[in-house]
Amino acid sequence: MRKTVLAGIAAIAVLSAIGVAMPKWLLFTATMAASHGVVTLGIVILMRGGVVSFGQGLVFGAGGYAAALLSNHTGLQDAVVLVLAGGLAAALVAAPFAPLLARYRAIFFAMLTLALSMVLYGVLVKTQALGGSDGFNVARPTILGMELTAEGANLAMYLLSVVVVGILSIAARIYFDSTRGLVALAIRQNELRVEYLGASVRQLMAGDYVIAAFYGGVGGALTALSLGHIEPNFSYWTTSGEFVFAAILAGHHSVAAVYLASFALEMVRSFSTMYFPNTWQLALGLFLLVVIRFMPEGIGSLWWRQRPRARRVKASEPAARTVAGKAGGAA
Repeated sequence: MRKTVLAGIAAIAVLSAIGVAMPKWLLFTATMAASHGVVTLGIVILMRGGVVSFGQGLVFGAGGYAAALLSNHTGLQDAVVLVLAGGLAAALVAAPFAPLLARYRAIFFAMLTLALSMVLYGVLVKTQALGGSDGFNVARPTILGMELTAEGANLAMYLLSVVVVGILSIAARIYFDSTRGLVALAIRQNELRVEYLGASVRQLMAGDYVIAAFYGGVGGALTALSLGHIEPNFSYWTTSGEFVFAAILAGHHSVAAVYLASFALEMVRSFSTMYFPNTWQLALGLFLLVVIRFMPEGIGSLWWRQRPRARRVKASEPAARTVAGKAGGAA
């Protein structure tokens, strides 16, 4: 765990230093990649347990709207507080559905999450108090009491995104290597065996869904504050699809790969929109097909495969042994 924390802190420091030298257009793209990447990381948490959420727009939109409404109607302007509030709001929205969704797998889980996201979209579009289909603008936030100028807002939001996303990424990596995180991999391989060994699959999947919701809400809040605008499309199915797109590109092996995939997606979309404005979705689709063809396990598999076999076995096998040990101890 110590190595994970130190590596994460080093990555935050390096990315923060790089951001100071970035041009404005790339700075904004990197901010969006970070805020969208943390939402994708939530999907990866679920993927490790063998399910994929096609409705992450639900929590993305809930977090964004929560932060925007608090900023505009309560006078609360601190971005750090608003981002945390967005994550908590998304987790609260998702919590009642977690026990239900934990009972389903495969296409049923995917379609139920998608349905929930589209319900929120319908509510937001029809509610004029929330701006209707056009949404509404979000006031420029402060960071730890410091006012942001128009010139410095982009850099400040980038630095905030890097720090917040970095902390959550460190927490995710620690979680992946923990007993609970390794049991999720065992569920992906053989759910029935995990149940026989004494672990509660539904409880773990419900917990992972709430954790993924918190990550999605944080990403939604960061995106809304960075854009200065919020709209119902935050919860639309195409938005959720983009997060799934990035999760497939990244794979479930590596946290760093999630942000590389998110950044690659943002760059491809930006240049495709610039040079192929009417067919940029085609360019994204072709990009995904190429990655799936040559890297079926995602970008993270590039360095996962290079790890010594002993380390890979150590990282992938102890889940069942841990569960068995707990079951034996309880007996």
